[in-house]
Amino acid sequence: MTAYNFGPGHPMAPERMDLTARLARSLGLFELEHVAVEAPGVAADADLESVHSADFVAAVRRVSGNPGEPDEARGLGTEDDPAFAGMHEAAARLAGGSLMAAARILDGSALRAINFGGGMHHAARERASGFCIYNDAALAVQKLLDGGIRRVAYIDVDAHHGDGTESIFWNDPRVLTVSLHESGLTLFPGTGFANEIGGTKAEGTAVNVALPSGTGDAGWLRAFHAVVPQLVGAFQPEVIVSQHGCDSHRTDPLTHLNLSVDGQREAASAVAALAARHCENRWISTGGGGYNVLQVVPRSWSHLIAIAAGKPVPLRTPVPQDWRDYVQEKFGGSVPELMSDDVELWWRSWEVGFDPNDAVDRAVMATRKAVFPLHGLDPWFD
Repeated sequence: MTAYNFGPGHPMAPERMDLTARLARSLGLFELEHVAVEAPGVAADADLESVHSADFVAAVRRVSGNPGEPDEARGLGTEDDPAFAGMHEAAARLAGGSLMAAARILDGSALRAINFGGGMHHAARERASGFCIYNDAALAVQKLLDGGIRRVAYIDVDAHHGDGTESIFWNDPRVLTVSLHESGLTLFPGTGFANEIGGTKAEGTAVNVALPSGTGDAGWLRAFHAVVPQLVGAFQPEVIVSQHGCDSHRTDPLTHLNLSVDGQREAASAVAALAARHCENRWISTGGGGYNVLQVVPRSWSHLIAIAAGKPVPLRTPVPQDWRDYVQEKFGGSVPELMSDDVELWWRSWEVGFDPNDAVDRAVMATRKAVFPLHGLDPWFD
């Protein structure tokens, strides 16, 4: 899976996946009796074309075989998505992981599945974008729908708006897409505002919470709990698919949010609770963004794996010494000692009141006013 490699210096460093797998293994997560680790295959063109056009898949194949001739009109060979030999196979393998996850949910051989190499949420039907070639999360959602699932909730907690996934299901009332992200006024892709609520056939099924730059754990968790549980409860999905980009961290070099690993772990726990409450535990989670490769990504996604496996890693757990030694020897620099950022998590419940002078509260209320009535919910009280 580390073949998904845009080259030296690109933020989407393939080491993210290797270090996450090594840390999860050191924590004993892959050896849990009820956990199976399986290698994904390369998704077939027919599967990719369930959400992407045949012309786009053909273009990716063409550029993959000849990276010296990019197709910038389709986002292939740009600064964000440099062309490289074998790009199609590498991207289709990430997609294959999420398709495998959906297949296991459908056949009942798994209740929960994780593809931390996935989460390529900027890829649209006809175009690559934002480090994303094929949209594996959308492919998983579509496979679930094609397999007989009637409603899927897609929850995206990446710092960037999940624009590609939203656009693919813009007119599909069977899919609720919810994205909490830094406002497009300050961050790529510049979209994802409260008034973006879905197409005329699916109004209210696209939900966006555009958070102000600098939002920290307390504001982010307040926003999540003021919007997501209510809408998921009203929508009543049969499966949840979630994207857990960890670029919302306060040290991420590409974004301007202020979360901790502790806050990201809490978000994963909240999604897990929604899957347990509404979906009989059926939940597919993916990775996504995250560009502090050594200190944040492996810890955040190891917490995600542990929560999905039903064996959460306590925050005060020391980072295993063998992993720390490996990172120190290979990369140098500081290495985290704990699976926590040692912060105190606290947030105000929405029930205590709305503060119009608070930028987070204004963002939350804009979203609630835009979509809650479309689900039979009161934007002020529910």
